Amino acid sequence: EKTAGKYAVVVEHDLTVLDFLADVAVVLYGKPGAYGVVSRPMGAREAVNEYLQGFLAHENMRIREEAIKFEARPPERRAPRQRALVQWSDLAVRLGNFELKAEAGYIARGEIVGVIGPNGVGKTTFVRALVGEVKPEAGEIHGAAAVSYKPQYIRGIAVENAEVPARLWLAREAPEYADNPIWPDVSSGLGLQQLLDKNMGEMSGGELQRLVVAAALLRRAELYVLDEPMAYLDVEQRIAVARTVRRIIEESEAAALVVEHDIAMLDYMSNSIMPFLGEPGVRGYAGGPTDMRTGMNAFLKWVDVTFRREPRTGRPRVNKPGSVIDREQKEAGEYYYAA
Repeated sequence: EKTAGKYAVVVEHDLTVLDFLADVAVVLYGKPGAYGVVSRPMGAREAVNEYLQGFLAHENMRIREEAIKFEARPPERRAPRQRALVQWSDLAVRLGNFELKAEAGYIARGEIVGVIGPNGVGKTTFVRALVGEVKPEAGEIHGAAAVSYKPQYIRGIAVENAEVPARLWLAREAPEYADNPIWPDVSSGLGLQQLLDKNMGEMSGGELQRLVVAAALLRRAELYVLDEPMAYLDVEQRIAVARTVRRIIEESEAAALVVEHDIAMLDYMSNSIMPFLGEPGVRGYAGGPTDMRTGMNAFLKWVDVTFRREPRTGRPRVNKPGSVIDREQKEAGEYYYAA
């Protein structure tokens, strides 16, 4: 809240949130653990755009070899059910006093389904049912034989393997990981080399997350199920994960389901969306996977928020509530794909 004589400093890795909150921003770049450089202050919109483009114009400094580009238009229609890798009927799942109901749906080969929704409405419950950890009360799931699963809660992995070196754990979880074509990108993007000689019990939450996400990506699988892979990761690491997920699916006949709160990264990765709504901790409702326009419109209408597209990068930007563009988009029913 703006108050005369007061200000707030926000450090944030979610670029959509940072852009919405900040008036002025700086970009930090450099080599992790060695040095860092702070750019000149600039408007938040300009800062996020230049960061994504990988070039700071005023400093004449390239901070990344490749720009991050978003699709300003929604992806084409989903692949047909005939290409389904995993599918399910209408589901009902109960855990304690919480109940989840999910519409019938499928995930097709070559598809990345983003899962979006507030905490406590059943996203992780659905994921656990999909990978066989929880049995639905009603309905059936017919899935892929080979699944690589990154769970939301991972601290138990470190506790169970406290004295195990990360290198040994990774070799056990993803055999022959070093021969995987994506290993160089995963290793450099997530900074794994400095982690591999550490024992699992010595790792911070962020270090453990990087290792567990890497293991999930390096396994050979038909379906990759990633529950909040961006948690604890910085912006560059989030970009590395998003790019790697896209590369894996584009280069294979696999598919992915990704639960994520970072809308920019979810938008960058996904070509379909699965919205979750409900009353946190009590009941949840999941629509089946659908095209990005339909799914995002349904979810954003429920939370009463609209986004527009930044012309330079195509990235989603939150509209100011009650602004002219916010009102116009709501009247048109276009909550997400608007320039």
